[in-house]
Amino acid sequence: MRFLHTADWHIGKKLHGYDLLEDQSYIIDQIIDLAEEQSVDAIIIAGDLYDRTVPAVDAVKCLNEKIAKINLEKKFPLLAISGNHDSPTRLETGSPWFKNTQFYLTTSIEESIEPIEFSDTQFFLLPYFEPIEARLFFDEKITTIAEGVTRVLQEMKQYFDSTKKQVLVTHFFVAGSSQTDSETKIQVGGLDSVPTTAFEGFDYVALGHLHANTALNHERIRYSGSPLKFSLSEITNEKGVYIVDTQKDQQHFYPLRPKRDLQQYTASFETLIDPAFYRQVDREAFLHFTLTDRAVIPNMMNQLRRVYPRILSVERQSGRIVSKKNLTLADEEDPQRVIAHFYKEMTGEPLNEQQQKWLTGLTAGEEKEREQSCSQEN
Repeated sequence: MRFLHTADWHIGKKLHGYDLLEDQSYIIDQIIDLAEEQSVDAIIIAGDLYDRTVPAVDAVKCLNEKIAKINLEKKFPLLAISGNHDSPTRLETGSPWFKNTQFYLTTSIEESIEPIEFSDTQFFLLPYFEPIEARLFFDEKITTIAEGVTRVLQEMKQYFDSTKKQVLVTHFFVAGSSQTDSETKIQVGGLDSVPTTAFEGFDYVALGHLHANTALNHERIRYSGSPLKFSLSEITNEKGVYIVDTQKDQQHFYPLRPKRDLQQYTASFETLIDPAFYRQVDREAFLHFTLTDRAVIPNMMNQLRRVYPRILSVERQSGRIVSKKNLTLADEEDPQRVIAHFYKEMTGEPLNEQQQKWLTGLTAGEEKEREQSCSQEN
């Protein structure tokens, strides 16, 4: 069987306050087009369809449209699970009649035990759950996610058909994986990471939760990663999906092209607002700038936004100039000179006339207060 593995759509998510619905709709359509081009037999979504448990109306509308396009219009069998960002109760609404169109949505441990079977492959759909859910379901002492997942997989393996391939779809942190800033941490001190040994016996494990497809280096246990970049820590990640062929025992990663990429530049403010520079930049992209300037730039963000409408953040280049003056600064007794010296060291510019007036007034006021305090004590 040949299927497409994707996950972590996070529909409704915002990037530094910017709405991503248009970008998410664009990238999901690209996933659907790829599924058609590659003639897959099914599409898998390994959790976190939504970004929050109570999604906005526009997010619900977007997901409904994409599910309908995949399953009703294009006729792809669709296998999905709830992730840690989803509300199982809300997501499963309508699920009793989904199976009539080969839309298999699993949101509980109970539903996950028995497989969804195709001609040569068994799919086991295990959604994200908390340890308490496994403890109540099995009526056993289960205190960690790792124990819960291991126990559920033991039950699943009783349904293995030796004449078929076994594929697990789940949404957890697997031991040895690396994370990015946009993921919700669901493990504490390693206790809730699932060991790779728990997945022995499965021909392929389609994971969701971590947003980089390179998060885990394993030949048959893979994160597809999110289809879009959701944080600056993912800026160098290549986003895409896996096409998996169970008969040939092959997995191939196919990159996706976002409507608006996330990019970063290091330059001076003067360079960034120079037409010769910004005409070569994709100004519709989500941008992060590192400024080489050390001087104060009045109204900096507003000036930059006139040129770049989707700025995520701006930071100064790290580090400060160290000189011999730093060694003698502690010997200086005049507060005005200390402050002026510190300002120049940090910005590379001297105080201007107005700043010097403010400083003089401030230090004069403090000196007057000290004199009055001393006279009262005497």
